[in-house]
Amino acid sequence: MAEAGGSVAALQSAAGCAARCVISMDRVLPYHADELEAQALAGGGSGGGAIRGFMPDQHREFFAMLPYVFAAAADDEGWPHATVLTGEPGFIRSPDAATLDVGALPGPADPLLAGFAVGRPIGLLGIDLATRRRNRVNGFVERTSASGFALAINQSFGNCPKYIQVRSVRRGLAQPGKVEELAVLDADARALIAASDTFFVASRSRDVAEAPGGLDVSHRGGRPGFVGVEGDVLTVPDFSGNRYYNTLGNLLGDPRAGLLFIDFERGDMLQLQGTVEIDWTANPALRGAERSWRFQVRRGWRRRGALGLRWRLVEASPFTLATGLWDADTVSGSTLAR
Repeated sequence: MAEAGGSVAALQSAAGCAARCVISMDRVLPYHADELEAQALAGGGSGGGAIRGFMPDQHREFFAMLPYVFAAAADDEGWPHATVLTGEPGFIRSPDAATLDVGALPGPADPLLAGFAVGRPIGLLGIDLATRRRNRVNGFVERTSASGFALAINQSFGNCPKYIQVRSVRRGLAQPGKVEELAVLDADARALIAASDTFFVASRSRDVAEAPGGLDVSHRGGRPGFVGVEGDVLTVPDFSGNRYYNTLGNLLGDPRAGLLFIDFERGDMLQLQGTVEIDWTANPALRGAERSWRFQVRRGWRRRGALGLRWRLVEASPFTLATGLWDADTVSGSTLAR
């Protein structure tokens, strides 16, 4: 999603919040054209009815209990980035159904920081890895401060718990080293990706005349090794989900994406930017994959020990355990295995 909505000026007006609430609470928001095309290419969508222009109370309460939230923003050239913001539970609050106040910003070394400016689009994913619950919102930055920002909500919707691995979280010590800029994937980056059972993808809807393109961030999960790595190309299986096709629809309109991989035990972050090509052809050799997409890495940033949280794997999702893995020797030929 992340295309519908009024102008940035309207979102910043004094009456903006009230107007958004009145307008959005009596209607369900439509999918944008690229999402509808993705649904058609995939053989059918969800039928709509799940995306609102406001947050129901249960979503507002959910965000307020989280100690972390995943975010998408864009750099000055429009490239999406994905990152994670952290704080004590309560660092996110919702003063009304169309606003989230977030008491955190990306760190000064995070390439995403410049995207958190007034009028810029932001996407947030609230996900509780301990319960597999997740909700998404997106909108525009309404105001900023030295310690956070307010997000004027354009869209709010829940997601199913499929492919979310259960993890417990605890406080750790953030000891970030220097930012390591990557022009290509090195051995450490490939090792992290190959070991990951979870990553996050930032995408954006293309700009249209009546609304600037918005940002979205989504979760992807599978068994360790579900992301195929060959050189600087990542191949990602697309498993059966809620049939919204928000991310794939965005990528049809704008193939640029930002990926975030986390070493949950060490607090390391690997942020990548690249372009996506979607393969709509189903290959039954990889259990659960209905299609796939290939991500060509253009640049990356690694920050070791950047996060002050640590997660411990408790159990894999039963949906994850029913999926297969790429054969590392045959990713380039789209041959799937196990």
